Parts: sequence; structure tokens; C-alpha cells
Amino acid sequence: MANHETQQQQQQHQRPRQHRRSKGRHAAARPAAPARVPLRMLLRVASVAGGIQFGWALQLSLLTPYVQQLGIPHVWASIIWLCGPLSGLLVQPLVGHLSDRCTSRFGRRRPFILGGALSIVAAVLIIGHSADIGWWFGDTLEHRPWAVGVFVFGFWILDVANNVTQGPCRALLGDLTGKDQRRTRVANAYYSLFMAIGNILGYATGSYSGWYKVFAFTLTPACNISCANLKSAFFLDIIFIAVTTYISIVAAKEVPLSSSGAHPVEEAAAGESGTAGEAFLWELFGTFRYFSTPVWTILTVTALTWIGWFPFLLFDTDWMGREIYGGEPNEGPNYDTGVRMGALGLLLNSVVLGVTSVLLERLCRKQGPGFLWGISNILMAVCFISMLVVTYVANNIGYVGKDLPPTGIVIASLIIFTILGFPLADCQWES
Repeated sequence: MANHETQQQQQQHQRPRQHRRSKGRHAAARPAAPARVPLRMLLRVASVAGGIQFGWALQLSLLTPYVQQLGIPHVWASIIWLCGPLSGLLVQPLVGHLSDRCTSRFGRRRPFILGGALSIVAAVLIIGHSADIGWWFGDTLEHRPWAVGVFVFGFWILDVANNVTQGPCRALLGDLTGKDQRRTRVANAYYSLFMAIGNILGYATGSYSGWYKVFAFTLTPACNISCANLKSAFFLDIIFIAVTTYISIVAAKEVPLSSSGAHPVEEAAAGESGTAGEAFLWELFGTFRYFSTPVWTILTVTALTWIGWFPFLLFDTDWMGREIYGGEPNEGPNYDTGVRMGALGLLLNSVVLGVTSVLLERLCRKQGPGFLWGISNILMAVCFISMLVVTYVANNIGYVGKDLPPTGIVIASLIIFTILGFPLADCQWES
């Protein structure tokens, strides 16, 4: 009897030990929580946005005036910019579709980022040297058909390359943060920060008129001071985007698709059937039929808003050179001075845009996104009407085509450019 009780006590002591061992085995079998991506890595990966936006700033501030100096009439200058919306509509979704299925050992996103950056470098070299290339093919200073053709070719490559690079940059940040919402918000904030830095540096570069003295070799028989400044600014763009791209792709620890475990190569290959392209197109266009009336209303207002924004973004510096400074391309220094002053206005615009982008999330929590969206659209309309008023006043004072504009007219124009940073930030954030 005593022996039986002793055996029962030993079994009772052994059961908790076995239970603890079983719990230990189950705990060991549980997958460890993924480590949070370091903030330093996110900061470095997001830095490439600064290089891309630097080039965008130069493109928006300098290329519309420059293409008119090459000989394209003012009324046709906007046609060249059609590539931007077209490439944004087609190239970005296609690149996103392809990068999601990329099986390169370097990862899914980094090959596209590198390829896009190299394409940007090639494009700005073509644009910057378009006058020289046209000169080699027989252009004169009065007639530059070859230069115009080379410029348009490089310009469209640049727009496509920008869209090839931007999508994978954002996607890479999303891949690194995963489902961590806090890290995702931080990554988006870093991306917006570097976009603002790139804008500010790009517009500051475009507003400076002495780059041809730093890069003296840019002055050639076919390339005057204005052209040499543009060429020099693009050399700085190449340096900036090379540095930021290197920092970004080296910092990113991207797992190749074949070894990530989430989408094995076999599954990806199986999914790439003959209906993959059809499914992709249905994803893009087939969802329109499911949109409700409020969604269509928002999309319509957004489209109308961007109809207003695009003329400003494309012709802001040209407006300053023509309407405020009373100049014409290739006819005296007033136009070039106005273009540089317009770039200064865009620099101020970018500062307001960057500060507003940081504060928008907090403002939306307090006031609501709909209220801010409505206020920003009203403010945008008021600013555009103010530009008409300033133009009317400038044309009726009588200085246009004779002297430099009064200081008050210039300050009023710069104030309008600066205030437009708030509605532009809200428009980009809502989009």
C-alpha cells in the first residue's frame, strides 16, 4: 500500500514536468516575430526620392522655357508634356505588375530602381546636349530641327524613366515595413521628406544663373549661357541621383522572390499563364463598373483639380518670364531672369509643401479630410484668379517689354507661388 502511494506521488510530480516540457516544445515550435526594420535603413532607402525629385524640379522649372528657346512655338510646348500622364497611366502599373513577379537574385524592386536611375542619367544627358547634337547634324542658331527632335526623344525617355523608378521605390519601402503600420507611416514620412528636399534643391539649382561659370566646358557654339546653365544643372542632377540611388539599393535588405517563401518561383511561373496579361488589364479597367456615385464624384473633382494644376506646373516659370518680366525666349535677358525668379517661387512653394505634408495627417484628424480638401480647392481657385489679376495689372502698367517689373508685382507673384504650396500638398496627399 505504501509502495502504491509512493508511485502515485512520483507520477503526479512527473506530470507537471512533462506538461512544462510539452509547453516548451510548443513554444519552440512557434515562429519568432519578425524583427522591425531599422529606421536608419528606411531613411537610406527613401533617400532615392530626393534624387528623383531633384530631376523633376529641374524638368518642371526649366524645360518648358528651354524647348521654346530651341524653336518650338509656345502653343505647342504643352504637347511634349503629354508623355507624363500617359507614362504615369501605363508605365507605373506595368512596372508594378512586373516587379511583383521579378525573380532576380538582387530582389524584386532594386533592379527596376537601378534601371530607372540609369535611364534618367541617359535622358538628361541627351536633353542637356540636344543643341550640341543638333549642331553636329547641321542645325544653325536660327533653325534647330535636329535639336528639337533629340530634345523630345530625351524628354520622353526621362518621363518614362521617372515613372519606372518611383513605383518600385515606394513598393520597396512597403516590402520592408510589411504589416507594421507605424513603420509604414514613418517610411512614407521619410519619402515625403526627401521629395521636399529634392524639390527645394532642384528649384534652388534652377534659380541660379552662374552654373556655366562652374562648368565652363558647357558653353559651346551651339549652347549659349541659358543652355549651359541647364546642362550644368543636369550634371548636378546626375551626381545627386547616383549618390542617392547607391545609398538606397545598398541599404535595402531585399529577399529575392525565389527564396522569400511567400511566392515561390514555381507558383509565380504557374501564375504567368496566357491569361495573366488579361487579368492585369481587368484589374486596371474592370473595377470602374463597381464604383459608387460618391467615388465617381471624388474622381471627377480630382480630375478637374489636376486640369487646373497641370498648366501651372508646366508654365509657371514661363508665365513669370513672359507676363511678369515681359520677355520672350531668345530676345534679351528679361525672359531668363523671369524664369529664374519663377524657379525661386517654386522653391518657396516646395518649402510650404514639405511643411504642410508633415502636418496634414494631424490636421485631417482634427478637421477631417473632406473639409481640408474643400478648403484647399477653394484656395487653389483664389490663387489662380489672383494670377489673372496680377497679369492684368502687369500688362496695364506699361513696363512690359521695356523695363524690369516693379518690386510689388514680383513680390505678389512670389506670394501666390508660395501659398499654392498648401493646396498642392493636400492634392498630392489626397491622391
